[in-house]
Amino acid sequence: MRISEETKGVYIISATPFAEDGTLDLASTDSLVDFYLRSGVHGMTILGIMGEAPKLTPEESVTFLTRVLDRAAGRLPVIVGVSNAGLDNLARLAHTAMDKGAAGVMVAPFPGLNTEAKVLSYFAQVCDALGADVPLVYQDYPQTTNAPVSVATLNTLIDRHPQMVMLKHEDSPGLAKITGLRQSAEKDGRRRISILVGNGGIHYPQELARGVDGAMTGFAFPEMLVQVYGLFTAGKQAAAEDLFDAYLPLVRHELQPGLGLALRKEVLRRRGAIASAKVRAPGPNLSAEDQAELTHLIDRLEARLSTLGLAA
Repeated sequence: MRISEETKGVYIISATPFAEDGTLDLASTDSLVDFYLRSGVHGMTILGIMGEAPKLTPEESVTFLTRVLDRAAGRLPVIVGVSNAGLDNLARLAHTAMDKGAAGVMVAPFPGLNTEAKVLSYFAQVCDALGADVPLVYQDYPQTTNAPVSVATLNTLIDRHPQMVMLKHEDSPGLAKITGLRQSAEKDGRRRISILVGNGGIHYPQELARGVDGAMTGFAFPEMLVQVYGLFTAGKQAAAEDLFDAYLPLVRHELQPGLGLALRKEVLRRRGAIASAKVRAPGPNLSAEDQAELTHLIDRLEARLSTLGLAA
C-alpha cells in the first residue's frame, strides 16, 4: 500500500471533522472515510492544510490518523501530512503514521525558506530524519509557504533523494512547471516521479494533458475527480472536459481564500459525509447569503448533470 513513483489516480485531501463544540468528531471521521471510499478515490491524504492540521494538538493528530487508518483498513492507501518547523516533531509523527500503516508522508517547506538553497538544505535534513524507507511527497504550494522552487531545484531533490516519489503540484501559474519536469525527465533520463495536482482541481483537464498522474485535492464532489481521471485516461478527453465544465462553477466557488474550507465542509455535511461543518477557530462561518449561494450553485450543477444524463 505504499506510494511510489508509479502512483496514479485521485488522492482526496480529507477534511478533519469537528463537533459543534470544536472537538474531534470520530464518528464523522468514520462516515467521511466511508464517503470517500464510495466515491471511488484511489487514496486519501490527511492532516494537510485543508485538514486544519496546525489547529490539532499532537495527541489529536495521532488520534485522527489512527481512526482513519483503522477505518480504511487497507482498502486504500493513506498519505499523512507531517509538515512541522521542528524536525523532531515532524519525524515523530511520520514514524508513528508509518508504524500504523500509512502509505507515505507529505512535507511542505515551512515559511522562511526564502531561497532555493535553503529548501535543498531543509529537505536533506527532512530525509535524514525520516529515514530512506519512508516514501515522501513534496508539497509545492508557494502561495501558502512563500517558498517557490524552480524545475531545476525539484530535479535536484529528485536526484538526491530517492525516497521523494511524488510531487503535490500546487504552484500557480504552474502548467509550464509540469511540462518542464516531464520534458527534463525524458530528455535527461531522470527518474520520473508521480505528480498529483491540487488547487481545487481548477486546471485539472489541462494538467492531465500536460502529463500529471491525477489529483490530490479536497473538492467536495470527489467522484467528479475520479470520473474525469477515468475518462481522460481512457482517451475520452472531450467527455472528461464536458463533465469537468459542469462542476467548474462550484470548483471555482470553493477556491475562495479564507472561505473555501467552510464551503467544502458544508457541502460534505449536506451530502451526509460529516455531521457538522464546523471549522475550528480561527475560521469562518457561512452567512445566510453564503448558504443561499451554495444552494444555488448545487442546484445549477444538478441541472447541468441532468443534461449530460448524470446525477449529482
